Amino acid sequence: MTTIESAADLANRIRPVVQVLGGKFMTSPELVAVEAEVGLPPRSLYVRGRSAVLGDVPPKVAAELFGIFPHWLFDFVLPPATAALDAPAAVRAYAESSARWSRVNLSAVPDAARLAELLFRVVDTADASGLALFAGWKNAERPSGDVERLGFALMVFRELRGGLHFAALRAVGLSVPEAVIADPEGGRTRLLRTAWPEDAADALTAAAERKPDLRDRWHRAEALTDDRIGELLASALTEPERAELARRVADLTSFVQVQAAPMA
Repeated sequence: MTTIESAADLANRIRPVVQVLGGKFMTSPELVAVEAEVGLPPRSLYVRGRSAVLGDVPPKVAAELFGIFPHWLFDFVLPPATAALDAPAAVRAYAESSARWSRVNLSAVPDAARLAELLFRVVDTADASGLALFAGWKNAERPSGDVERLGFALMVFRELRGGLHFAALRAVGLSVPEAVIADPEGGRTRLLRTAWPEDAADALTAAAERKPDLRDRWHRAEALTDDRIGELLASALTEPERAELARRVADLTSFVQVQAAPMA
C-alpha cells in the first residue's frame, strides 16, 4: 500500500468520528441555551451562525451552501434571524455553542491540545478555494482553551470534508439529496428528518432511483473524498503523526458520551 493509499484509508477510518463529533454541538442543549441568550428564534442559530461566517448570506444562497435542506427552510428561518443578530455576533454565538459543548463533552480527552494541533495542521494545509463554508471557518478566530480548540478543530475539519464531498458529488453527477438517498445511512427517512415534506421526499427518491448507477456513483464520490483528505493527511503529517492522529481520534469515542444525531 502506498503512502497516499494508506492515508486515504485513514481518512475513511476517522470520517465517522469526525463527522459525528464535529457536528454534535449543532443540535446540543448548549446551542439552544446560547440561541436563547442572544435573542434568536428557536432552531435558528445553526442556520444563522454557520452561514454568518460569510456575512449576511441570502436565504437562496445559504440553501445552496448547506445542500441537504429544502429552500423553504431558509426562507422561513434566516430573515428573522438575520434581523435579530448581526453576522459577527452570530459567528461568536455559534462558536460559543461549540465551546460550551466542548467543555461539557471533551474535557476528559487526554491532551486535547495535541489532537487539536494535528487537526488544525491538516485544515491549514488545505486549499479552501471553492469551499465557501470551509474557507469561512478555516479563517475564523479560534478559541484559546485546549478543549475548546479541539471542538472547533473537529468542526472545521468536518466543514473541510463536507466541502470536498460536495465537490466529489458534483464530479460524479449527483446532487446532495440524491447522495442522501444513495447513502445506506440516509435514504428517504433522512430527507424527512431534514425538513423535506413527504411529497417532495417521495419525488426526490423516485427521481434518484431512476439512475441505474446511483449507488455506484455515491461510492465513487466517497472514495474521491477519502482520496483528497488522504492527500492532505499525507502532506500535512508525517507517518508517525498520522498513526498518532488515528489513535487519538479512535480514542475520542471512549471519552465522549453523547447520543444526538448530527445535522449535515
